[in-house]
Amino acid sequence: MRPALLTALIAIPVLLAAVSEKARKAHEDAFVFDGHVHVVNRQFYHGGNMGDRSPEGQFDLPRAKQGGVDAMFFSVFVTEDYYPQRFEAKQALRLVDLALDQLERNRNVIELAKNASDIARINKAGKIAAVLDIEGGFDLDGDLAVLRTLYRLGLRSAQLSAHNWANNFADSCCSPAKNKGLNERGREVVREMNRLGMVINVSHASDETIAQVLEISTAPIAATHHGIRTLNNIPRNMPENLMRAIAAKGGVIGFQIGNEFHNRKAFDWRTSHAGKPFWDTTEIANRKGQMSIEEIDRKVAPQFPMVGMNMPDDVLFTPEDWIGVIEKAISIVGEDHVSLGSDFDGGPTPPRGMHDISDLPVLTEAMLRRGWPEERIRKFLGANLLRVFRRITDGR
Repeated sequence: MRPALLTALIAIPVLLAAVSEKARKAHEDAFVFDGHVHVVNRQFYHGGNMGDRSPEGQFDLPRAKQGGVDAMFFSVFVTEDYYPQRFEAKQALRLVDLALDQLERNRNVIELAKNASDIARINKAGKIAAVLDIEGGFDLDGDLAVLRTLYRLGLRSAQLSAHNWANNFADSCCSPAKNKGLNERGREVVREMNRLGMVINVSHASDETIAQVLEISTAPIAATHHGIRTLNNIPRNMPENLMRAIAAKGGVIGFQIGNEFHNRKAFDWRTSHAGKPFWDTTEIANRKGQMSIEEIDRKVAPQFPMVGMNMPDDVLFTPEDWIGVIEKAISIVGEDHVSLGSDFDGGPTPPRGMHDISDLPVLTEAMLRRGWPEERIRKFLGANLLRVFRRITDGR
């Protein structure tokens, strides 16, 4: 059972938005590559198969197919709850194990992709390509052997900071700094990820961390699910100078689907009703006593699936408003450096009339309504992220 407060706040009604035939065709013709989707945490805590349509959450494979998804960063999330007891690496391995099992169980629909060439092959077979990505700490000390082990298991993208928690080598956006950005081990992690051909994901990283990664990395970097600080001045969003620097290095910035990132009115509404900003992990840091990993599992389970809050319509952005955010980003970095990073099942409150990943064609409808040419739509929906992923994993 979820806590009563969460039960009251996360039940979002399904509102079907109209999508024209023109928009449906444009969406179907495009390569849709979502840069951040939470996939198996719900199955880890509650069981089930991602191949079955669920009445809960924002993602499963039937809904992803309905939403026209061709590829996605298949993200597994190691929450901060596992960090104080130093169970983060063990939890990362448990989640990757489940992810690989779920991929095998649904191999007729989805397949692991380790590079851009794999994506093309998998799509040609009529299946969704899954790029294994980790959100949160894979190891708070940045142990390169742990990183290489995960790479051998298929991991091709990793968040540098430990979600909203400063690890021992890279600072987060949303907790007190420990390293003034990166320390020497952090620089080693960046260099090793470059050598392996892994996507360095700087979402949740501090400004100092992002700036230093840009100085060190020999490859483009990605911020898979982000927002613009000038539209909503919160530390989780990115200032324009860093957006330009990521673009100058050939990278890409993915935009999270939630109102909380881009809509100040919605952010304030959520903060007032939840009692804290969505990134606040001080309760975890202040917990007393040793917990077993099984006890942590039981404590974390009610959080999943993570969906948004049931906000009033007059608080929510429309899909067209959300596309306006992308237009602002394009005015800053150009249309070659923006992409989709929905964060479905990671807690977003989607634009009005959207509920889950099956509603992605609503965004294409909004782009057409705002006069976007087809080439720009294709770039945003997947071509830009694919270009960066190809450069990193295929070396071209």
